[in-house]
Amino acid sequence: MRGISFAKNWKFSLEEPEAPHLLSTDDSSWRTLDLPHDWSVEMSFDKEKGEACTGYLLGGIGWYRKQFISTEDMVDKKINLNFDGIYNRASIYCNGKLVTFHPYGYSPCVVDISDCLNPINENNVIAVKVDHTRYADSRWYTGSGIYRKVSMHILPKVHIPVWGTYFSTPKVSDNLAIVEGIITLLNDSDKDENIEIIGRIYGPDKSLVSEQKKICKMSKSESKEIFLEFEIQNPERWEIHHSKLYQTVVDVILNGKVIQKEKNKIGIREFYFDKDKGFFFNGKNTLIKGVCLHHDGGLVGAAVPLDVWRRRLEILKECGCNAIRTAHNPASEDFLDLCDEMGFLVQEEFYDEWDFPKDKRKNGSEQIVDFISRGHAEFFQEYAKQDLQNTVKRDRNHPCIIQWCIGNEIEWTYTKYNEATGYFGMNANGNYFWTLPPNSKEEIRQKIQQIPEDHYDIGKTARKLTQWTKEVDTTRPVIANCILPSASYESGYIDEVDMVGYSYRRVIYDYGHKNYPEKAIMGTENVAQWHEWKAVLDREFIPGIFLWTGIDHMGEAWVQKSWPRKGSNLGLLDFAGFEKPSYHMFKALWREEPQIHMYSQVLDQSLYQVNDSGELVEKEEGGWKQRLWFWHEVNPHWNYNKKETVVVEVYSNCEEVSLYLNDDLIETKYLMNFEDHIYKWAVPYQKGEVKAIGKKNGKTVEATIHTVGPISEINLQIDKQIIYTEPDSVAHVIAQLVDENGYVITNQEEKIEFEVDGNCKILGVDNGSPDNVQDYQQTSLVTHAGKCMMILQGMEPGTLNVRAKCINKNLISNEGTVTVVS
Repeated sequence: MRGISFAKNWKFSLEEPEAPHLLSTDDSSWRTLDLPHDWSVEMSFDKEKGEACTGYLLGGIGWYRKQFISTEDMVDKKINLNFDGIYNRASIYCNGKLVTFHPYGYSPCVVDISDCLNPINENNVIAVKVDHTRYADSRWYTGSGIYRKVSMHILPKVHIPVWGTYFSTPKVSDNLAIVEGIITLLNDSDKDENIEIIGRIYGPDKSLVSEQKKICKMSKSESKEIFLEFEIQNPERWEIHHSKLYQTVVDVILNGKVIQKEKNKIGIREFYFDKDKGFFFNGKNTLIKGVCLHHDGGLVGAAVPLDVWRRRLEILKECGCNAIRTAHNPASEDFLDLCDEMGFLVQEEFYDEWDFPKDKRKNGSEQIVDFISRGHAEFFQEYAKQDLQNTVKRDRNHPCIIQWCIGNEIEWTYTKYNEATGYFGMNANGNYFWTLPPNSKEEIRQKIQQIPEDHYDIGKTARKLTQWTKEVDTTRPVIANCILPSASYESGYIDEVDMVGYSYRRVIYDYGHKNYPEKAIMGTENVAQWHEWKAVLDREFIPGIFLWTGIDHMGEAWVQKSWPRKGSNLGLLDFAGFEKPSYHMFKALWREEPQIHMYSQVLDQSLYQVNDSGELVEKEEGGWKQRLWFWHEVNPHWNYNKKETVVVEVYSNCEEVSLYLNDDLIETKYLMNFEDHIYKWAVPYQKGEVKAIGKKNGKTVEATIHTVGPISEINLQIDKQIIYTEPDSVAHVIAQLVDENGYVITNQEEKIEFEVDGNCKILGVDNGSPDNVQDYQQTSLVTHAGKCMMILQGMEPGTLNVRAKCINKNLISNEGTVTVVS
């Protein structure tokens, strides 16, 4: 995060203190911690008080305080604090004075404390009250507290404000790129000044590639925008998964002295969406292979170290994923920096609700919004413009961002339009997903025109949000994720955005393209099934999709089952970032290189049956075309009963796959014969090894599953040998059960105890199961699918020796070593 880190040595109290605590220096009883911090994830999951929508973790009121001394370099300066995210309803005080109230938990907040500071060498107190008593105010886990980073900016009176530099690349070719810079300059001094601005751009190799200078006269109290244009010869483009980042440096010079230096990373790239031909990135037609991600990181809650995100994004990248939708709110500045670095495209979303609230417990069938579930809608009218534009100003230099999304499934809260579609009052479970709108375009239009206008109108609010976005950035299209596009085309909503995203509405792609050909369409929320990707491949005008979801997230636990489920388990990866069957399916769909992965299931519990001709067919013919969020139950092992018929499924992009049981060929099959894109065989069970060998373009790949024996060993794996003494640097320690042959065990569970020698902080443990509701802050837990994970941070330079034990089996793992450096 840009600026001077303001993260160390905060005091925290999870209580409502007396008013004098705003100024009192006696906070010795308060807990000392470094930011970011999420207090909810430190709590126990609570079945009685907690709510499924936010993952059964509670909120409350928390206070943070930090003391610091006024130093000489703060004299006659503008002192700003930049809070990247506080959840939520934050009151920020400086030396007892309320500086601002900031209710939205996901937007950045910059506060000017210049006039509140005490004289040089005297103490100052920053106090932040976080009111998350409405702990069910979201449809997913939010976290509580100052859960993102905080920085300080010490600025001269003539200065570029925080987020005051804006760079774009209006022209890009192989030989030349034009970079335009708009520099906001403020003169808060009491006299006129002559200012020199020098802008420099450094290439990926750190060499200077372009420079521009401007002289400007600034009247006192004046604000100006300074325009700079740079030419870069033979630019290195920012590409998907192959990012090349340039650095901009802007110097503000007064009386021959550099009084401010502002740095940014930018990427040189071009893109556009064509309503008929799809998405073009750096001149190439490109498919968006995206996933939706919520902001929690599993056991670390909402205060996610960057290494946790890095591991997760690396696994998604390996799957072929190239894009992230930030569901359903702005991400952190650091997360977007990481996407810049790793070459992920990003659709950044602003809001999940606007003028009216959603029912956090029963979204889509709104029933009640009570005190603890009242979300941001009550603050939306007053704060939306500020929050949205601050987010865009903060993030517009990120090359990863390709779309601004103003809202997610907003239509549920403007219910008067829903009936016009004709879906409701019918069996929506079938008709909603899989049929065209029962009412014609003309009927929908007529019904909507007959509806009286309310004080708040979806089209008018969309117009405001789009206009506010474009006041700050015009280089990306504005999109909305529409759950009822057939109504939203006619209500005025879609008129106000540049392109439209469909939420689970792939069945009406052709309807939308035919009836509203002027608007580009894409999938912005899609189930992780083959039929969704097939719909893209079959239509040139659909540029891609965002799967729901990339990774399991806490909250929304009511969707499939109730307690003890803590979250939504619809991801390609589970809560611990372990791969699931749908991950391997999409790896086969999204990667060009040969891919193969194998699962099994007894015939009776599978999706299939053997017909009269002895062929393996779906129990429900064509059922694959209407599979929704939940992947069918399959096993990554070969442990069954003698003579049981077992279905072997292979997810592969190979043209042909041969299946072997104990080295005996069962049968070679061909992908073109499987409409559902899943190879499958019915195999009489025999103990041993099943092997699948696939061939594609002259290359072969193979996958195996084995009959495993009893637990014999614990295999310890650590993803890093070196970590650093900083909050973003962590090591993931995975304990995997194996048998005497070294085969991975996925069908037996045991309690694992982690041990660490050395000065470290154990952030917690998890096994990836959605039903694991034990406290995260422990060192032991029962495995899920034969494995579990611990995350640790190094507190000081040295060596950490890590082990895992299974007391019940009298087993101890191999020892892992992590070196901690400063």
